[in-house]
Amino acid sequence: MAKVELDGDFYILRLSRRERFFALHRELRAPRASLQSVVRVTDPWNLTTLRGLRAPGTCIPNVVLLGTMRFRGGKDFTAIYKRKPANVYTFSSGEFKRWIVSE
Repeated sequence: MAKVELDGDFYILRLSRRERFFALHRELRAPRASLQSVVRVTDPWNLTTLRGLRAPGTCIPNVVLLGTMRFRGGKDFTAIYKRKPANVYTFSSGEFKRWIVSE
């Protein structure tokens, strides 16, 4: 399972070996100062949480979504699973606007 950790001045999203393979990403980093908010959502599959098109990554609808979601304003990274709530980390700068990570 993906885990978000604080290491000095950076938040790090660590992925398991399987997640790295299917998401086509390694660990992600974002500056601590750029974190704007963290919101817990009970259903990360609803359309208000997810935005854009998946590319690259893996998706089996309502089962697993691992990878990049591209939209007009930027990119989000998702690591969400069936029947698990998720945390949405919103950043003001960095490669991804949001990380959506199941608990």
